[in-house]
Amino acid sequence: MTVPETRERWLRGTSAPGARIRLVCFPHAGGAANAFHGWAALTPPEIEVLSVQYPGRQDRLGEPCATTMEELADALTAALRQELAGGDLPLAFFGHSMGSSVAYEVARRLEKTPGPTLTRLIVSGRTRPRLPQELPPRPTPSDTEILDHVRLLDPEGAAVYEHPVLRELIMPSLRADFGLLAGHRPARLHRLDVPITACGGDRDPACAVEDLSAWSDVTTKGLEVRAFEGNHFYLNPRKEELVEFVASRVL
Repeated sequence: MTVPETRERWLRGTSAPGARIRLVCFPHAGGAANAFHGWAALTPPEIEVLSVQYPGRQDRLGEPCATTMEELADALTAALRQELAGGDLPLAFFGHSMGSSVAYEVARRLEKTPGPTLTRLIVSGRTRPRLPQELPPRPTPSDTEILDHVRLLDPEGAAVYEHPVLRELIMPSLRADFGLLAGHRPARLHRLDVPITACGGDRDPACAVEDLSAWSDVTTKGLEVRAFEGNHFYLNPRKEELVEFVASRVL
Protein backbone atom coordinates (compact mmCIF):
# COMPACT_ATOMS: atom_id res chain seq x y z
CA MET A 1 0.00 0.00 0.00
CA THR A 2 1.33 3.42 -0.92
CA VAL A 3 1.81 5.81 1.99
CA PRO A 4 0.31 9.22 1.08
CA GLU A 5 2.59 12.24 1.09
CA THR A 6 1.73 15.61 2.58
CA ARG A 7 1.96 18.05 -0.32
CA GLU A 8 0.22 21.12 0.95
CA ARG A 9 1.41 24.64 0.32
CA TRP A 10 3.52 24.95 3.48
CA LEU A 11 4.25 21.42 4.63
CA ARG A 12 6.24 18.54 3.18
CA GLY A 13 6.38 15.03 4.56
CA THR A 14 4.98 11.54 4.54
CA SER A 15 1.94 10.46 6.50
CA ALA A 16 2.68 8.08 9.35
CA PRO A 17 -0.35 5.93 10.19
CA GLY A 18 -0.43 5.20 13.89
CA ALA A 19 1.66 8.26 14.79
CA ARG A 20 1.08 9.77 18.23
CA ILE A 21 2.69 13.16 17.57
CA ARG A 22 3.68 15.41 14.65
CA LEU A 23 7.16 16.92 14.61
CA VAL A 24 7.17 20.09 12.50
CA CYS A 25 10.66 21.21 11.42
CA PHE A 26 11.57 24.81 10.51
CA PRO A 27 14.61 25.42 8.26
CA HIS A 28 17.46 27.92 8.57
CA ALA A 29 17.81 31.17 6.60
CA GLY A 30 17.96 30.41 2.90
CA GLY A 31 16.98 26.85 3.67
CA ALA A 32 14.07 24.74 2.49
CA ALA A 33 12.08 21.71 3.57
CA ASN A 34 14.72 19.32 2.24
CA ALA A 35 17.06 20.47 5.04
CA PHE A 36 15.39 17.69 7.04
CA HIS A 37 15.64 15.01 4.37
CA GLY A 38 16.01 11.59 5.95
CA TRP A 39 14.63 12.54 9.35
CA ALA A 40 11.42 10.55 8.91
CA ALA A 41 13.37 7.36 8.22
CA LEU A 42 15.30 7.80 11.46
CA THR A 43 12.34 8.43 13.76
CA PRO A 44 10.10 5.86 15.47
CA PRO A 45 6.76 5.17 13.75
CA GLU A 46 5.00 7.06 16.56
CA ILE A 47 6.39 10.34 15.15
CA GLU A 48 5.19 11.92 11.90
CA VAL A 49 7.82 14.31 10.54
CA LEU A 50 6.74 17.38 8.57
CA SER A 51 9.04 20.06 7.18
CA VAL A 52 8.07 23.66 6.51
CA GLN A 53 8.54 25.04 3.02
CA TYR A 54 8.94 28.81 3.16
CA PRO A 55 7.81 30.81 0.10
CA GLY A 56 10.36 31.95 -2.47
CA ARG A 57 12.37 28.73 -2.85
CA GLN A 58 12.30 25.36 -4.62
CA ASP A 59 8.71 24.51 -5.63
CA ARG A 60 7.57 27.88 -4.23
CA LEU A 61 10.20 29.84 -6.14
CA GLY A 62 7.58 31.90 -7.96
CA GLU A 63 6.09 33.24 -4.73
CA PRO A 64 7.45 36.36 -2.99
CA CYS A 65 9.51 35.78 0.13
CA ALA A 66 8.22 37.05 3.45
CA THR A 67 9.78 40.38 4.37
CA THR A 68 9.03 40.44 8.11
CA MET A 69 8.84 37.85 10.85
CA GLU A 70 5.26 38.91 11.55
CA GLU A 71 4.25 38.21 7.95
CA LEU A 72 5.92 34.82 7.92
CA ALA A 73 4.72 33.69 11.36
CA ASP A 74 1.13 34.85 10.79
CA ALA A 75 0.90 33.05 7.45
CA LEU A 76 2.53 29.89 8.77
CA THR A 77 0.30 29.76 11.85
CA ALA A 78 -2.79 30.03 9.66
CA ALA A 79 -1.40 27.36 7.34
CA LEU A 80 -0.77 24.92 10.19
CA ARG A 81 -4.33 25.32 11.38
CA GLN A 82 -5.67 24.80 7.85
CA GLU A 83 -3.36 22.09 6.54
CA LEU A 84 -3.59 20.08 9.76
CA ALA A 85 -7.31 20.76 10.23
CA GLY A 86 -9.16 17.80 11.66
CA GLY A 87 -6.00 16.20 12.95
CA ASP A 88 -6.07 15.11 16.55
CA LEU A 89 -2.31 14.71 16.98
CA PRO A 90 -0.35 17.04 19.25
CA LEU A 91 2.61 18.93 17.80
CA ALA A 92 6.26 19.38 18.64
CA PHE A 93 8.45 21.98 16.89
CA PHE A 94 12.11 21.79 15.89
CA GLY A 95 13.73 24.88 14.44
CA HIS A 96 17.32 25.41 13.36
CA SER A 97 18.96 28.85 13.28
CA MET A 98 16.36 31.23 11.77
CA GLY A 99 13.89 28.37 12.11
CA SER A 100 14.22 28.60 15.90
CA SER A 101 12.88 32.16 15.86
CA VAL A 102 10.12 31.26 13.41
CA ALA A 103 9.09 28.24 15.48
CA TYR A 104 8.95 30.37 18.64
CA GLU A 105 6.79 33.02 16.95
CA VAL A 106 4.41 30.40 15.57
CA ALA A 107 4.27 28.68 18.96
CA ARG A 108 3.20 31.82 20.78
CA ARG A 109 0.52 32.47 18.16
CA LEU A 110 -0.84 28.96 18.51
CA GLU A 111 -1.25 29.48 22.25
CA LYS A 112 -3.63 32.41 21.70
CA THR A 113 -6.40 30.60 19.87
CA PRO A 114 -7.86 27.07 19.73
CA GLY A 115 -6.07 24.69 17.41
CA PRO A 116 -3.26 22.13 17.42
CA THR A 117 -1.67 21.59 20.84
CA LEU A 118 2.06 22.17 21.09
CA THR A 119 3.87 19.94 23.61
CA ARG A 120 7.53 20.97 23.18
CA LEU A 121 9.68 23.52 21.37
CA ILE A 122 13.17 22.42 20.35
CA VAL A 123 15.46 25.19 19.13
CA SER A 124 18.90 24.89 17.60
CA GLY A 125 21.82 27.12 16.74
CA ARG A 126 20.22 30.41 17.81
CA THR A 127 19.60 32.34 21.00
CA ARG A 128 16.15 33.66 21.89
CA PRO A 129 14.76 36.72 20.04
CA ARG A 130 16.34 39.99 21.14
CA LEU A 131 14.33 42.96 22.39
CA PRO A 132 14.85 46.39 20.75
CA GLN A 133 16.70 47.67 23.83
CA GLU A 134 19.02 44.66 23.74
CA LEU A 135 19.84 44.88 20.05
CA PRO A 136 18.30 47.60 17.86
CA PRO A 137 16.86 46.57 14.48
CA ARG A 138 19.39 46.73 11.68
CA PRO A 139 19.15 47.26 7.94
CA THR A 140 19.37 44.24 5.68
CA PRO A 141 23.04 43.31 5.29
CA SER A 142 24.67 43.62 1.90
CA ASP A 143 25.06 40.54 -0.28
CA THR A 144 28.78 40.55 0.47
CA GLU A 145 28.13 40.59 4.22
CA ILE A 146 25.55 37.82 3.89
CA LEU A 147 27.84 35.56 1.90
CA ASP A 148 30.77 36.20 4.25
CA HIS A 149 28.54 35.10 7.14
CA VAL A 150 27.33 32.01 5.26
CA ARG A 151 30.91 31.01 4.51
CA LEU A 152 31.75 31.36 8.19
CA LEU A 153 28.86 29.14 9.26
CA ASP A 154 28.92 26.59 6.46
CA PRO A 155 32.22 26.61 4.51
CA GLU A 156 31.33 23.52 2.49
CA GLY A 157 27.70 24.35 1.78
CA ALA A 158 28.57 27.92 0.78
CA ALA A 159 30.27 26.64 -2.36
CA VAL A 160 26.90 26.63 -4.13
CA TYR A 161 26.89 30.44 -4.02
CA GLU A 162 30.04 30.52 -6.16
CA HIS A 163 28.04 29.24 -9.14
CA PRO A 164 26.60 32.33 -10.92
CA VAL A 165 23.39 30.67 -12.15
CA LEU A 166 22.61 28.99 -8.85
CA ARG A 167 23.47 32.13 -6.90
CA GLU A 168 20.96 34.12 -8.94
CA LEU A 169 18.24 31.60 -8.10
CA ILE A 170 18.84 31.23 -4.38
CA MET A 171 20.21 34.61 -3.34
CA PRO A 172 16.77 36.33 -3.20
CA SER A 173 15.48 33.99 -0.48
CA LEU A 174 18.71 34.23 1.49
CA ARG A 175 18.64 38.03 1.24
CA ALA A 176 15.00 38.15 2.33
CA ASP A 177 15.62 35.85 5.30
CA PHE A 178 18.61 37.85 6.53
CA GLY A 179 16.56 41.05 6.22
CA LEU A 180 13.72 39.44 8.14
CA LEU A 181 16.07 38.49 10.97
CA ALA A 182 17.76 41.89 11.04
CA GLY A 183 14.42 43.54 11.72
CA HIS A 184 12.96 40.98 14.12
CA ARG A 185 12.77 42.66 17.52
CA PRO A 186 9.59 41.77 19.46
CA ALA A 187 8.33 44.45 21.81
CA ARG A 188 8.28 41.98 24.68
CA LEU A 189 9.05 38.36 25.42
CA HIS A 190 6.17 35.92 25.63
CA ARG A 191 6.64 32.95 27.96
CA LEU A 192 5.43 29.75 26.35
CA ASP A 193 3.58 27.24 28.49
CA VAL A 194 5.65 24.37 27.06
CA PRO A 195 9.15 23.08 27.87
CA ILE A 196 11.99 24.19 25.62
CA THR A 197 15.02 22.16 24.61
CA ALA A 198 17.92 24.15 23.14
CA CYS A 199 20.58 22.41 21.04
CA GLY A 200 23.78 23.67 19.51
CA GLY A 201 27.18 22.81 18.16
CA ASP A 202 30.07 23.15 20.61
CA ARG A 203 32.07 25.06 17.97
CA ASP A 204 29.28 27.23 16.54
CA PRO A 205 30.77 30.66 15.70
CA ALA A 206 27.30 32.26 15.59
CA CYS A 207 25.74 30.88 18.79
CA ALA A 208 27.87 29.68 21.68
CA VAL A 209 26.39 26.90 23.81
CA GLU A 210 26.20 29.25 26.82
CA ASP A 211 24.00 31.64 24.78
CA LEU A 212 21.34 28.96 24.49
CA SER A 213 20.47 29.40 28.16
CA ALA A 214 18.68 32.66 27.29
CA TRP A 215 15.73 30.57 26.06
CA SER A 216 14.82 30.11 29.73
CA ASP A 217 13.38 33.66 29.50
CA VAL A 218 10.55 32.47 27.23
CA THR A 219 9.22 29.35 28.94
CA THR A 220 7.29 28.64 32.12
CA LYS A 221 8.02 24.90 31.89
CA GLY A 222 11.79 24.80 32.08
CA LEU A 223 14.75 24.70 29.71
CA GLU A 224 17.12 21.88 28.80
CA VAL A 225 20.37 22.60 26.92
CA ARG A 226 22.19 19.96 24.89
CA ALA A 227 25.52 20.46 23.09
CA PHE A 228 26.62 18.38 20.11
CA GLU A 229 30.04 18.14 18.58
CA GLY A 230 30.33 20.41 15.57
CA ASN A 231 29.83 23.88 14.14
CA HIS A 232 26.66 25.77 13.23
CA PHE A 233 25.50 22.98 10.93
CA TYR A 234 26.37 20.19 13.35
CA LEU A 235 22.95 18.69 12.58
CA ASN A 236 24.18 17.34 9.23
CA PRO A 237 27.11 15.14 10.32
CA ARG A 238 25.34 14.43 13.63
CA LYS A 239 21.95 13.76 12.10
CA GLU A 240 21.38 10.29 13.51
CA GLU A 241 22.46 11.34 17.00
CA LEU A 242 20.35 14.50 16.88
CA VAL A 243 17.21 12.81 15.54
CA GLU A 244 17.46 10.12 18.20
CA PHE A 245 17.73 12.83 20.86
CA VAL A 246 14.83 14.83 19.43
CA ALA A 247 12.65 11.72 19.30
CA SER A 248 13.40 11.02 22.96
CA ARG A 249 12.17 14.48 23.86
CA VAL A 250 8.92 14.57 21.89
CA LEU A 251 7.52 11.14 22.74
